[in-house]
Amino acid sequence: MPESRRGTDEDWEAHLERQESRYRDGEARLPGIEDADARQRQLTRLGNAAGGAGLALLMLGRPGEAGDWFHRAAARYRESYADAPPDSWGRPIGAIKSLVLAGDWPAAEEAARWALDAGAAEAPSPIGRYAAALAALVLGDDVRAREHADSIRSRDDFPHAVGDALAYVAAQDVVGYIEAVEAVHESFAAREEYLEDLPVADTVLVLQALARRRGIEAELSSPLLP
Repeated sequence: MPESRRGTDEDWEAHLERQESRYRDGEARLPGIEDADARQRQLTRLGNAAGGAGLALLMLGRPGEAGDWFHRAAARYRESYADAPPDSWGRPIGAIKSLVLAGDWPAAEEAARWALDAGAAEAPSPIGRYAAALAALVLGDDVRAREHADSIRSRDDFPHAVGDALAYVAAQDVVGYIEAVEAVHESFAAREEYLEDLPVADTVLVLQALARRRGIEAELSSPLLP
């Protein structure tokens, strides 16, 4: 398994301070409801910063505090969605992933139902069907989850390994899942850049949490994981 290009000497306290500062600054500059487009974009930035703080706290071994920030991230993503452009499925995905990372399954299930009610299962885009697959897995509907995963895993405009991992979780295929999640991790390890400049394989963490609920888990050790 390749090592992250970022190595093992990240200053996670500095990362945490930066994300908290970005959140506070963004909150102070949040536009009013009269400028809906600027407001929804700023809310998304707040969600990203809050999620980044949560990831930094996970890497610091402080999951309780991380959960508070992940809940904050999910709230900001959801708040931003009403005025977001069509097909903005990254917001429901961000909310679901944040709540899974927080370990709050009832809240994650509520967010999953929201994503499906918003039409993720009928979305023509792969990102929408990704949202639907995640939502179905959170809700324990593995049949639908596999259908959605199968619809995106062979597309050229979606990461094959992520689609495979989702499908194998839904099928409870241990060998297939382990190979797929290792490939997802390798894709993170090969990156030069990360969201919010935080070298964390957050998708791997979410996949592992979903797999663990089905009695499946890959043994992974990496500077990109807590």
